[in-house]
Amino acid sequence: MSAPAPGSFETRVLHVVRRIPRGRVATYGDVATMAGRPRAWRAVGTIMRTCRSPSVPCHRVVAAGGRLGGYSDPLRKRRLLRDEGVVVGPTTHPQFAAILWTTLDTSILNP
Repeated sequence: MSAPAPGSFETRVLHVVRRIPRGRVATYGDVATMAGRPRAWRAVGTIMRTCRSPSVPCHRVVAAGGRLGGYSDPLRKRRLLRDEGVVVGPTTHPQFAAILWTTLDTSILNP
């Protein structure tokens, strides 16, 4: 697997995801918005699904409302989040707003 082109949407997505703090989550849509393409949440999902870099905490990207979302191993994703103090229920996170990470810092778009 080759590295994404500098400045590409994929590069920006990976940069955003690397900034999600431990114990917090961001939605696919939020990541797409922060990477400069607000309607590209499905593309974010594809990037997360194909990412194999241990430096990218893909498990911190969840579906809207705090649902677990897609992941190659949902039990592993749930365990990784739980290990960070994020308990995800069967449908939505009961205190989703408290763990949701968002930023308006546009400097993240220029890794």
